[in-house]
Amino acid sequence: MRQRVITAVVALVIFIPILYIGGIAVEIAAAVLAGVGVYELFRMRGLAILSAEGVLSILGAVFLVLPAERWLPFLNEHDGNFLLFYLTVMIILGISVVSKNAYTIDEAGFPVVTSLYVGMGFQNLVTARADSLAILLFAFFVVWATDIGAYMVGRQIGKHKLWPDISPNKTIEGALGGVTSAVVIAVIFILIQPQIFQHNLVTMIIFTIIFSIVGQFGDLVESAIKRHYGVKDSGKILPGHGGILDRFDSMLFVFPMMHLLGVF
Repeated sequence: MRQRVITAVVALVIFIPILYIGGIAVEIAAAVLAGVGVYELFRMRGLAILSAEGVLSILGAVFLVLPAERWLPFLNEHDGNFLLFYLTVMIILGISVVSKNAYTIDEAGFPVVTSLYVGMGFQNLVTARADSLAILLFAFFVVWATDIGAYMVGRQIGKHKLWPDISPNKTIEGALGGVTSAVVIAVIFILIQPQIFQHNLVTMIIFTIIFSIVGQFGDLVESAIKRHYGVKDSGKILPGHGGILDRFDSMLFVFPMMHLLGVF
């Protein structure tokens, strides 16, 4: 616990100024985190990140994260990010052709899905911060409230397993507690900062329920990936907390959903 607290304090000292500054600082930080996330997935599968597909997968994720209009303004204004990502996909598929299928399309699918999964999540984090710091904090609070509520309620009254084959400690009661906690925090946040939201309170409560469920699903997805590859944590970069994906698994699902529903 002491190690976890120290790591959390150090992370906050580093990231709070970055989040407050926004702009290029957040974009670079998100790109770095995306690169680390790709590395963690390659590591879990036992693949070398310093390989053609590893480097291309990192590039694909970074291309999705960094706004093309700022970093490469000469590209297509609307589709620059996705087209750059697709360029890496074409090259990865090209490796299959050059190698005469020694590197198959099935193997090519892993780096493509990895960069898309990680890249889109962090891209929408950057987009949320570009909208406003308050929207970004709202997303964080919903995810954190869900995690804390699920842990506390599950520990106290949890009896019915949510999905024991994937995450044996999670319970249905805990999941419901997480949703309830998220709604309470969201209502408080919305009442304090109503001007930042385009939707009314009832709509945002419904959306918050969706975000909380989606966040917990993102957590389960990461648990399933780790269980598939037989690892406890996605990485060791955060002592006491695991890897970047262990900390951002829920957010990689929540931010795109928030964007899809027009919260930012």
